[in-house]
Amino acid sequence: MSNSWWKPAWRLTDSPSPDGRGPVNPKGVEYYNHLINELIKHGIQPHVTLMHIDFPQALEDEYGGWLSRQMVKDFTAYANVCFREFGDRVLHWTTLNEANIFTIGGYDIGGIPPQRCSPPFGVGNCSKGDSSTEPYVAGHHILLAHASAARLYRKMYQGKQHGFIGINVYSYWLVPYTNATEDVIATQRATDFLVGWFVEPLVFGDYPDIMKKNAGKRLPAFTKLESELVKGSTDFIGLNHYSTFSVKDQSSSLKMDHRDFNADMAVELIDVQGGGTPLTPPIEFPVAPSGLVELLEYFKQCYGNPPIYVHENGQRMRRNSTLNDTPRVKYLQGFIGGLLDAIRNGSNARGYFYWSFMDLFELLDGYETSYGLYAVDLKDLKRYPKLSAHWYSNFLKGKSMSPDGAIEVEKSISSLSQSHFSE
Repeated sequence: MSNSWWKPAWRLTDSPSPDGRGPVNPKGVEYYNHLINELIKHGIQPHVTLMHIDFPQALEDEYGGWLSRQMVKDFTAYANVCFREFGDRVLHWTTLNEANIFTIGGYDIGGIPPQRCSPPFGVGNCSKGDSSTEPYVAGHHILLAHASAARLYRKMYQGKQHGFIGINVYSYWLVPYTNATEDVIATQRATDFLVGWFVEPLVFGDYPDIMKKNAGKRLPAFTKLESELVKGSTDFIGLNHYSTFSVKDQSSSLKMDHRDFNADMAVELIDVQGGGTPLTPPIEFPVAPSGLVELLEYFKQCYGNPPIYVHENGQRMRRNSTLNDTPRVKYLQGFIGGLLDAIRNGSNARGYFYWSFMDLFELLDGYETSYGLYAVDLKDLKRYPKLSAHWYSNFLKGKSMSPDGAIEVEKSISSLSQSHFSE
């Protein structure tokens, strides 16, 4: 593995202006120019994500956001501004983050913006939505918007900027709950719904057959022109991966007259978090890097081994519990080691990002949990390196990867008062 492969990178997430269209906000451009320039000044490659869940409320109010094809046009215009203003220094563009989870969470379950769902599905507090159709409609328009932005980039910018464009999907590794044939089939079905939903159109130009069968006319169909536009529109795939789930068949849901995405998938997903070892606390992910290895092998075997960036991978712990985050160090060591195994086995993985540099407000957990290499004192916003920060720094410098090699660092960290991090 060459040192250049591990050159530091920073994954930026960007949001459109509040109005969604019209004159470009010069202060926004100035801010990101300063940020990008400072990153490059310090030898860090910026990887930019154009949309990370949120988008202008104005577009949601005007025409329903991703439920309208108008979003394809507006997203492409927004992407054009970013390519034009920042593309001379940004070489890696990700159009949308976790496209699959965003559509399920935003249009079926309703737990994340724009919080749309319909009874009996979802979280129960949505004011509007249709869980049966909207996830598929929004997902379809997201694929078209990605493909449109990619086409624009390749036509107008890639030749002179020499960058790359891709999209990100959240990817569990899925294993059968039992060896029963029903669970084995259900595991493949779940993989097709959760991953193939977006990746197969990008690779093959159409949705998985099982999705077309189970969702029927609720799943939009690509025209021949749309299929050609979407197919091959990625230079890379971004994967967010944290853990492995078991899959149990639940084909009985297919007998329902009214179904949503999850009923169409017809499985029960069983979180194995906390089940990696008997000593793993429930809040932490088990150190199971074999899931990442198998996931990358699946992309190699089934999707033609596209270039892959692991955009997110990290260990969740109770916030402010300790600076001696040995479980996070073991997680890092295990998954980076697994990634190396996958690369040696022929995976086309190109890079790895840890989530996250510092503790922050987590989308689902707020301030209850943290993933950061640095702790943040919420009273004065000072940052304190955890054991994992020292380990990761040493790893990037080519030093020992063993958690035991950081014992002296751990001792020095132990001398710091934990009162800094009390709520």
